[in-house]
Amino acid sequence: MKFQTKNEKYMLALLGLLVWACNSNNIDIENMRCEYQVAPLGIDSPAPRFTWNYTTNNKNGKEFSQDSYQLYIATREQDLGKTSDNSWQSDTIYSNTPHAIYQGSEKLKTRTRYYWQVIAWDKTKRHKITSPISSFETAQLNQSDWTGAWITDNHDKDYMPAPMLRKSFIAQDEIQQARLYVSAAAYYKMTLNGESVTSSHLNPGFTHYDKRNLYNTYDVTPLLLKGENVLSAVLGNGFYNEAAPVATWSYEQARWRNRSRMICEMEILYKNGEKQTIHSDSTWKATTGPYIQNNIYSGDTYDARLTIAGWNKPGFDDSKWTNAIQVAAPSPLLVSQNMPAIETEQFITPINMRSFGDTVYVYDFGVNMSGVCTLSVNGEKGTKVSMQHGELLKNNGRLEIRNLDIYYKPLPGLAFQTDTYILDGKQGTFTPDFTYHGFQYVEVRSDRPVKLTKESLTAQFIHTAVPPVGKFSCSNELLNKIWKAANQSYLSNLMSIPTDCPQREKNGWTADAHITMDLGLLNFDGITFYEKWLDDMIDNQNEEGRISGIIPSSGWGYDDWIGPVWDAAMFIVPMAIYHYYGDTRSIEKLWPVCTKYLNYLAGREDVEGTVTYGIGDWVFHKTQTPTEFTTTCYYYLDNLYMAKFAELIGKDGSSYAKKAEELKLLINHKYFDTSKAIYANGSQAAQGVALYLGIVPKEYEQQVADNLSTMIKANNNLLDFGVLGSKTVLRMLSKYGYADLAYQMATQEEAPSWGNWIKQGFTTLAETWILSPEFRDASVNHMFLGDINAWMYNVLAGINYDEQEPGFKHILIQPHFVKGLDWVKAEYKSVNGIIRSEWERKEEQVILKVTIPVNTNATIECNGRKIDLGSGEHQLTF
Repeated sequence: MKFQTKNEKYMLALLGLLVWACNSNNIDIENMRCEYQVAPLGIDSPAPRFTWNYTTNNKNGKEFSQDSYQLYIATREQDLGKTSDNSWQSDTIYSNTPHAIYQGSEKLKTRTRYYWQVIAWDKTKRHKITSPISSFETAQLNQSDWTGAWITDNHDKDYMPAPMLRKSFIAQDEIQQARLYVSAAAYYKMTLNGESVTSSHLNPGFTHYDKRNLYNTYDVTPLLLKGENVLSAVLGNGFYNEAAPVATWSYEQARWRNRSRMICEMEILYKNGEKQTIHSDSTWKATTGPYIQNNIYSGDTYDARLTIAGWNKPGFDDSKWTNAIQVAAPSPLLVSQNMPAIETEQFITPINMRSFGDTVYVYDFGVNMSGVCTLSVNGEKGTKVSMQHGELLKNNGRLEIRNLDIYYKPLPGLAFQTDTYILDGKQGTFTPDFTYHGFQYVEVRSDRPVKLTKESLTAQFIHTAVPPVGKFSCSNELLNKIWKAANQSYLSNLMSIPTDCPQREKNGWTADAHITMDLGLLNFDGITFYEKWLDDMIDNQNEEGRISGIIPSSGWGYDDWIGPVWDAAMFIVPMAIYHYYGDTRSIEKLWPVCTKYLNYLAGREDVEGTVTYGIGDWVFHKTQTPTEFTTTCYYYLDNLYMAKFAELIGKDGSSYAKKAEELKLLINHKYFDTSKAIYANGSQAAQGVALYLGIVPKEYEQQVADNLSTMIKANNNLLDFGVLGSKTVLRMLSKYGYADLAYQMATQEEAPSWGNWIKQGFTTLAETWILSPEFRDASVNHMFLGDINAWMYNVLAGINYDEQEPGFKHILIQPHFVKGLDWVKAEYKSVNGIIRSEWERKEEQVILKVTIPVNTNATIECNGRKIDLGSGEHQLTF
């Protein structure tokens, strides 16, 4: 395919069509964020980060490029830019990146609202752009700022009913604002005067509870009353108090395990300037009630007969309740939760309901998801109604859970993925508060006849509420469905940690996370989510320097069978954050963890200077790539990235660069057959990994790629790899001239393929290419084979970051006009603004339209040509 031109001059004329750029006289600053959040509450960083974008409506002016800026911060809007005790301003910072950090000598104040503004200039200094005013609010900046105590009831950790806690207090009139700071181990359901303080679920996020606990901040001003008020909480177990060995991962033996507990403070500011603080202590009252058990793997049980009317509202007599007891803090760290909470994205009604008599009903919600269900039911008092959740149905229409409960160890009254509601004889509604499930189908069973309808059950799709930033569509509906299924799988596995599946395990497997970084960050704004998980990684590292295969972990998973390919998450995740956001804070935080880990691996080296243990190309189809090869390859990557980290944060990385080069030489000496241009055992994954990691000598790259294409064609264009191949093969085929072949693989409907899952009716991605007929390892809501979703952005639409100018400051547009596609549309809202790339065939031409954000530039690379573009909208004809 070539430009439809006769000479270079004509080509340049075509490039000029519909090009517009920005005039700094008509440019605004928008999307102002502190710690990657808009006007956030609860900031506890002593040095907050600030980011912003530029925008314009002028299509005829000159481009704008930021040359310098000043950051202004004050406790009052009117003090911004002034010299006072309440304000601060940076020096003029010469940088083209719209990213600033507070570096004042004065520490920020606890529980204080700050206002901030940016003024930016171009290189000429003739044009000054002043931002709007935004704000952020600090929370508890120091551990000593907390006056509340951790409290619980007087029951043992093995007592199953959940603690219920309440505190009555008097508020004055003329309330200006009220803030609630609250944490629990594991979860709280908190109300003020009977109204929930949040619509989110499973708060706060899961951590290593003995190392770090998270707290949330809420504006509860609208919920306060003059006179008597009541703060109340019900506490859930989560992973903190897994009371029974129902699963494989030893949470019932966790070193942190204890009775669920909470801490809170509410600060009320009155209009006259006075403050009042309500905090948790032994004056709170405690009891138990209808929440008779909750288990993160099985579910919640609620006995409506034990409901205590009005207990969480003013006027209730709690004199017969016992006092709460003050208990030890689970950990020494109480840290603000900056990542988004787990929210309900969608309420979903069933597409079908089938009854099996009057005691069994099976609901189909049409899509696989993570979440819970709300049941509305009326029946005889004492009737027990259970809701069991699953992904598949048996041939007879009943629920099939054998693909999910293979690790579950049932106990009496604790069925897998089952919530139970015991009726009080009145019309009742029940939603579990302390668990979640993975499901498309729900089987409702009762021990006495009940009448249910299609409207009796509603599902809530819940997940960590990362904001969407990407869109993709094309003329092939199968690819569109795969893209959607990958996103559905990804979101189903965001539950304050990146999990492998939302039903059977709910664990933060490290490779699952690092393999899907591109999928995650191209579709969702995930920086605060992954930064939180990297804190978990810091807390997870043991004295030897090892990390476990699942993070967080109660102690399970530090085994050799998992190994370095999985452990590479500590390098790949912060590097991805740097590439997508241009932010090095994660690298700075992980540096000591990575250093300690590589020292550990150095002590495990064999006589050849490498390590060879662990998992490699997991869930391969037929051909297994040698683990010793893939482990050595990722050991090389670790050292390569560590040398780059050192360069970015001012450390000495020479020893890591040297080690990386030694490992590269070893791999090519031991595993590369130069006469055949084949790596290891000649598997698809082996060639893909070697090319993707940059191990192949330059003079052999094309031959290795040619051989990869040959072996795929010989396999009828079918894949034969596992998780590492799923990340690398489509990408490397596309990079080395075989994008059409990659597209044919991507759109296969014969098993094994992504398309075969769609053909079977799956709305999420399966764990294995072909489901086990014995139902072993056969979840159909995994995301770790989903990088094909990111391949669509990077290869078909061509949206890519430039490693030399991270954060999409310079954008690489590298589309592939593959045979079989008529059009492609994609957009990505980067940290620097919205990038769009779309192309369409029209007769003998392809029309490419590109949008480049203000204050960035791009290079289009297509058919061996490179074309530099400034910001604005561009149309090119090929």
